[in-house]
Amino acid sequence: MSGFRTARRVLAGGAVLAAAWALRDVPAQLGVRPLTSGPERADRIRRSPRFRDGAFVNPMAESVERINTPPVSMVAEMIRDRQLRRPPGPVPVRVPPPDAPDPAGLRAVWYGHASTLVEIEGRRVLFDPVWSRRPSPTRLVGPVRHHPVPVPLDGLPRVDAVAISHNHYDHLDMPTVRALTRTQEAPFLVPLGIGAHLERWGVPGHRIVELDWDEEAEVAGLRFTATAARHFSGRWVVRNETLWGSWVVAGAAKRVFYAGDSGYFEGYRGIGAAHGPFDLAIMPIGAYGENWPDIHMTPEEAVSATVDLGGKLMLPVHWATFTLAPHPWAEPVDRLWREAKARDVRFVVPRPGEAVDTAVEPAVDTWWEMLGSPRTVEE
Repeated sequence: MSGFRTARRVLAGGAVLAAAWALRDVPAQLGVRPLTSGPERADRIRRSPRFRDGAFVNPMAESVERINTPPVSMVAEMIRDRQLRRPPGPVPVRVPPPDAPDPAGLRAVWYGHASTLVEIEGRRVLFDPVWSRRPSPTRLVGPVRHHPVPVPLDGLPRVDAVAISHNHYDHLDMPTVRALTRTQEAPFLVPLGIGAHLERWGVPGHRIVELDWDEEAEVAGLRFTATAARHFSGRWVVRNETLWGSWVVAGAAKRVFYAGDSGYFEGYRGIGAAHGPFDLAIMPIGAYGENWPDIHMTPEEAVSATVDLGGKLMLPVHWATFTLAPHPWAEPVDRLWREAKARDVRFVVPRPGEAVDTAVEPAVDTWWEMLGSPRTVEE
């Protein structure tokens, strides 16, 4: 009996040590409160037209108050019929081609969720890279990736810039940032305040470019403009200490718009008029819900935003990789298909890792329908 108790204590002690090991990075994951990270950054934040009463705010009106804690009904819905929110079979993943980027072309590789590599006029821009298994401050909890990343981080080609839209865990991933800091030399372009997180994670100050909306920076011969988004920020209980946004990337002839996370708003027309039309519009179509209509677009709204922007080709992202909302796994792309076809909007739905060349007419096949019927048993 004493031997059993000893074994149980050893197992319990091992579990505690394992949990402590998994939680060791949580303080760093939370980042830094940017107003305390230095007077220069704090002054820039306080001077922003979007900063009021100690926090960043959306200038566009919200139809309902955004919730910070999911209601009990939504939690119950997420638990019920969980198999519908997973792919019914293995998601087909492609290995991106190793070709050198066309100095006059425009190509994109979607790695899953929002992580996308854009090759524009011979330069490479990596948007919102997240390579972790969970978009979470700890590896113990949080949604699990539905498919592997098509390439390991050390298998990425040399990139010229890394652009971040906001500081939520599914868009700003500390382990990925640290790895890119070691393996790449590219600067990080981020909205105001996020530079404080990057500095804590070891990114040198000369590789951080922080911008407010409508501010510009030139990197590797490309013009980056931080533009508006209807969203929010936060990595812990305090919200909106850092800014969120979208990105315009312009070369000599090609233009790309990356929406980040956003609800639909009339400002897309202004962005299109000022910076478009766009050869490629990278738009989120998933993780929408009736409890947050102002911070994530539905697929139909993403199509409307693409039209407003003057997007010549729409690349849908923010779906397929993580379960972040109650809707079924393939619902976003099914709804996108119907709406884009009805409104004659060009779009392409690549498999993760599949290259999209904007010079080639997109051949959209419904690969997600070939995975089988929705799962009826839990994994």
